[in-house]
Amino acid sequence: MTMSPAVQDTLSLVGRALLALLFIPAGFSKVTGFAGVVGYIASKGVPMPEVCAALAIAAELGLGLLLLIGWQARWAALGLALFVFVITPIFHAFWAVPPEQQMLQQQAFFKNLAAAGGLLLAAALGPGRFSVDGRRT
Repeated sequence: MTMSPAVQDTLSLVGRALLALLFIPAGFSKVTGFAGVVGYIASKGVPMPEVCAALAIAAELGLGLLLLIGWQARWAALGLALFVFVITPIFHAFWAVPPEQQMLQQQAFFKNLAAAGGLLLAAALGPGRFSVDGRRT
C-alpha cells in the first residue's frame, strides 16, 4: 500500500498526539498531586522517591510535550520509551500482586510495552512534516 506524504504526515501527527496523551496528563497530575505520587513511589521501595517523582514529571510532561509538538521528537520518543521500560516492571509487576489484581496489572504492563513500541516507531520514523522538526528540513 502506498500512501501520500500528506497522509503519512497526518498519521504521524495523530500518532504523536495519541502517544503524548498517555504522558502529558499523567505528568500534570503528578505536579498537582506531588505528595501522593512520592508516597506511591516510596511504597514500591524505590529509593529517593522525591527525585524519582520529579524525574517522572520531567519525562511525562517535558518529553510528552516535545513529542506532541515534534521538537527533538526522535529523542523525546526514545527518552519516553526508556522511561516506560524502566517503570513498567516496578509499577505493574502483575506476577507479584494478589490474584484479583493480576489481570489489571498485566493489561497495564502490556499496554505500556505496546506504547513503548509506538514510541520506538516514532523514534525510528520521525515526527513527519507537521512538526517543529519537520518544518526545519
